[in-house]
Amino acid sequence: MKKYKYPSVLTIAGFDGSGGAGIQADIKTASALGCFSTSVLTALPVQNTQGVRTIYPIPVEAVADQIKAILDDIFPDAIKIGMVHTPQLVETIVSTLSQYTRIPVVFDPVMVATSGHRLIEEETITAITEKLFPIADIITPNMDEAAILAGMKVETLEDLYTAGEKIKQLGCKSILLKGGHQETSTITSLFYDEHGQYHTFETLKLNTINTHGSGCTLSSAIAAYLAQGKSLHDSVSLGQDYVYEAIKNSIDVQTGYGNGPLNHFFNPQKLIKNEMV
Repeated sequence: MKKYKYPSVLTIAGFDGSGGAGIQADIKTASALGCFSTSVLTALPVQNTQGVRTIYPIPVEAVADQIKAILDDIFPDAIKIGMVHTPQLVETIVSTLSQYTRIPVVFDPVMVATSGHRLIEEETITAITEKLFPIADIITPNMDEAAILAGMKVETLEDLYTAGEKIKQLGCKSILLKGGHQETSTITSLFYDEHGQYHTFETLKLNTINTHGSGCTLSSAIAAYLAQGKSLHDSVSLGQDYVYEAIKNSIDVQTGYGNGPLNHFFNPQKLIKNEMV
């Protein structure tokens, strides 16, 4: 009898009880794209669509134990790393993953929530650039996060190009600079690939506040497509298409009184079954 396995995506990220961002968005995204999702909780933000109220930490020992429990049993085909808000957490994740076979890693440097709330401690940025960037196949900062990483204002497409050049010097293999905060009718995102070449992706700007968790969703979508065996460039392109449609299909829905979530299940796929060799 033939046996099969699902392409598996592990998300290492923070919590969102309102269901739009963090681990919840990651699980919904991977599931909607036909992948099996596992998760490791790094922090417990108390938040809803209107903002983050407080953040409760998870002991680093608990994070390490969670990672080992998953990787010892359901080894993923790709990993998405999201909210990592302390240097100790960075060290724990990197050292624990180093004990296992290398697989694709997508790192979304979550620093600022959709509501504008700063989510990261200042001293964590150095730990992220020195330890997490080298193990990540791609990082996916938005314009606010690019500004923090590059140490400059990032308000226009020209700023994004300049920030990208600075961030590349921090040791990233590849970078997707998300342009969603641009005040233009067309949004341009920049993808610096592993060969140092850049590619542009353009989409129409949608008139909606339902963008809560869009960054989490995009990084998870990229990880899901990588888990399916697609190239990094194709995964980035398909991931952005997925997020655009998820936002587009949520425009006429109100969930909460703030920035509402995306419609992750606008076109859900069945779990993919790959024959085991």
